This record gives sequence, C-alpha cells and structure tokens, in this order.
Amino acid sequence: MPFLFCATRMCECAGDGPEKRVLHVFTLSWYYGVVYHIAMEIILLILYLLSLIGPRFILPALGLHGALIVQTALHYGRIPLIGMRDTLGFLAFAIGVVYVLSGWKRKRDLFTFVTVPLVLLFLLGSRVSPPAMPGPLPPVLNTIWFELHVILSFVAYALFAIGAIFGMLALSRDEPSAEANQYRSLLLGYVLFSIAMIFGGIWAYYAWGTYWLWTPKELWTTIVWFFYSLYLHARLVRGWTGPKVIWMGIIGFAIVLFTYAGVGLLMKSSHEF
Repeated sequence: MPFLFCATRMCECAGDGPEKRVLHVFTLSWYYGVVYHIAMEIILLILYLLSLIGPRFILPALGLHGALIVQTALHYGRIPLIGMRDTLGFLAFAIGVVYVLSGWKRKRDLFTFVTVPLVLLFLLGSRVSPPAMPGPLPPVLNTIWFELHVILSFVAYALFAIGAIFGMLALSRDEPSAEANQYRSLLLGYVLFSIAMIFGGIWAYYAWGTYWLWTPKELWTTIVWFFYSLYLHARLVRGWTGPKVIWMGIIGFAIVLFTYAGVGLLMKSSHEF
C-alpha cells in the first residue's frame, strides 16, 4: 500500500519521541477512516444495484444509507444538508424511502427500474460533488427554521420525483391506478413544500431581516409552487384527467430539478443548492 509506506516513512522522519507516535496514530487513523468510508459507499452502491434484482434489497440499502447520514451528522455536529454533496445524497435516500412506502407490495416492474436508477444517479452525483464545509453550521444557518426548511423541501422533492415516475407508468397504460398514485404523491409533496416555504421565510427573516430576497432561487421556488398549484387546480377544480394532467406532473419534476441544480449552477444566488 503506497500510502501506508509513505506514512511509515513520515513517522520515521519524525524521530523517536512523542511526535513520532502522535503522527503515526493520526496518519493511521486518517488512513483507516478513508478506507472505511470507501468500503461503506461501495457496499451501499452494491445494495442499491441488487434492488434492481430483488426490490427487498432496498431495505438494507436504506438502513446503511440512513446510518451513514446519521454518522455524518454526529461527526459534524449538524444535519448533513449543506451543498450539493450532502443534499444529493439525502435526496437519493428520501426517494428510496418514498419508493418503499409507496411500492412495498409491488413486484419488480417499471416502477423499480426507473426509481432505483434515479436513486443511483443522485447518489453518484453526490459522490462526485465537492465536499461540504466541515464543522458545525455557521450562525446564519444555525436555526431550527433552516433545518426544517431544508428537510421538508427535499422530502417534497422526493415525492415530486415519485409522482413523476407514477406519471410515466400512467402514460404506459400498464397500471390503471398510476394516475391516482401520482396525484396522491404530488398532493402530499405540495403540502410539505408549502410548509417548507413558510419555514424558509421565517429563517430568512431571522437571518437577513426580511422574508423575501428576490434571488433567482426564491423566484424559481415560487415557480415550482405555482406550477404544482396549477396542477392541483386543473385536477380538482377543472376536473382534468388523462395525459394532459399526467404530463403536468412529469414536467413539474423537471422544473424542480432545474430549480435545485440548474439555478445554482447557472445563476448567482444566496443558495448553494
């Protein structure tokens, strides 16, 4: 192992005193920590891949994924929802949880073959994204309103994702109940997203003294909310059913993805994600 050889040489150069022992312990601890995290991520990836063969493998995958999130939270002393790396990983986990809750009795079908690759895509995106800042939250983020805002937002995103997948099933005409399942997922996502926006406004007031900053992220978040409001209006008030309203649910998730990732990459905003 080249790294271990280098670490040993460093320790030898440090002399025979306490400095050598401290450096040796620190270096080995860091080395084994890296190996541990790589091993856990490989196991997690394998378990999610096995879910494509047997959907029940999603349970140990989610158990390990949730444990890693909790471990990261305990290590940093904060919720791991800062930056693209943290939030992509949490979004993958949340989609997996909603998948289990909404499709536990399902057999291996298109629902699994679309959802699990989406989880894997976000998980891999998390691993290639820059690491988040270490340590606790800065004062501007160190409030329960921020934590509730972010957690509920990404749970809502997961519900919007599952709603879009149910829309794909409905368009394939292989499942008569898919349109109703899409509606239930999007309705719950809409409620949670609305609450998240309220908590976000409260957080903004405590952080910057105003409920609204007119940033691109806030404007596109409002577009997401209005779009799903339009979807619910079309379905509940206008009585729309069929492909038109189903496509609205699918397009809505595309807008969510742009709001989440595209705005941060293409526009200057106070939000990192």
